[in-house]
Amino acid sequence: MDYKNMKFKVSKGCDHGLCCRAYGRQDRQLNTCDWLADVPGNAESTDLVEVQFKNTRKGYYHNVNGLDLKKGDIVAVESTPGHDIGIVTLTGRLVMLQIKKANLKSAEDIKRIYRIAKPVDIEKYEEAKSREHDTMIQSRQIAKGLNLQMKIGDVEYQGDGNKAIFYYIADERVDFRQLIKDLAAAFHVRIEMKQIGARQEAGRIGGTGPCGRELCCATWMKNFVSVSTNAARFQDISLNPQKLAGMCAKLKCCLNYEVDGYVEAGKKVPNRDIVLQTMDNDYHLFKSDILTGIITYSTDKNMAANMESVTTQRAQEIIEMNQNGEKPLSLLENDKAKAPKTHKDLLEDDINRFDSSKRKKKTKSKNRNVTNDNKPQENNAETYNAENNGTYKNNNRPQRNNNRRKNYPPKVENNGQEG
Repeated sequence: MDYKNMKFKVSKGCDHGLCCRAYGRQDRQLNTCDWLADVPGNAESTDLVEVQFKNTRKGYYHNVNGLDLKKGDIVAVESTPGHDIGIVTLTGRLVMLQIKKANLKSAEDIKRIYRIAKPVDIEKYEEAKSREHDTMIQSRQIAKGLNLQMKIGDVEYQGDGNKAIFYYIADERVDFRQLIKDLAAAFHVRIEMKQIGARQEAGRIGGTGPCGRELCCATWMKNFVSVSTNAARFQDISLNPQKLAGMCAKLKCCLNYEVDGYVEAGKKVPNRDIVLQTMDNDYHLFKSDILTGIITYSTDKNMAANMESVTTQRAQEIIEMNQNGEKPLSLLENDKAKAPKTHKDLLEDDINRFDSSKRKKKTKSKNRNVTNDNKPQENNAETYNAENNGTYKNNNRPQRNNNRRKNYPPKVENNGQEG
């Protein structure tokens, strides 16, 4: 094979803008990996298609026209009123599973796909999207003028520009009937209001969590479950509000991921108030590692003293023995007696144990001062530094090879005699 004349082509995904067979990561939130994409007959098994719109809004539609749709195709779908523009994110059998998770009330909620979007449809779609930011700013000013206790977080225009969805956050119930009239008069479109929570707003905005990964609410999480501080207590996490709060200023959803495992493992750990009695001392529970099943006991209830670590099985055995009126020799396995601590007398060691290191240091310093026999040595001479205003310097220190430093003969001291 002629490798020199071979032409290589850099692949930039499939023809539909995303990775072939829908295995790759797309540039949208709530990405769905179609792991059945390479199964023969998967796309023909159902006509249901999952279509995603701005941020995390998704819808499910019937492919009544039998279009050859793949992940990443831009399609025009039925809406009320007019039509909307979205991107196909999933086809085949997995769509039916997604519909069950979405909890659709009736089959009438599933509408139709009209066609693959034409250039005219995309132009109208882009024109409508360009007005979203200005509409959000003006709508906030209108809501503030009406003294409504609400925050408009995002605005989404329909693909044909006939309807706008306003997402707002409010702690209490808000009467926005006058607001809808003012918004319709200002923007001349059909108005739809949707209330979202703080977690849903964080999912729509997106971002990176403290773990270094994308936010769960922006990638895969759809249904939000209430999170309490009890989940942190079961996992022995410090109740620091700054560490427990997520990007939405609420408790992190990931606190519920492993709490069931901690609760199940915590059932094997003895109660903190139970005192283990042995022949040598009484032990109080100091700390416990729930997942590994290692418990550390201390002889003092309020501080760490004579700590011993045992397994949960050994602790349960000692508790049963105490209930029967028995005391083991120690906390160790098989009632092994704890080895007594022996104090070492420093006077028993060799008094001259540090002299050898000093001798080694002296020999090293002597070896450094040894120079070549061919070079004359001036150990006891003093040097005169002309640049330092006539100061004297000892030659015993290592000298640098500096051309600016000149050696002069030592100056003869004058003991008060003038000649």
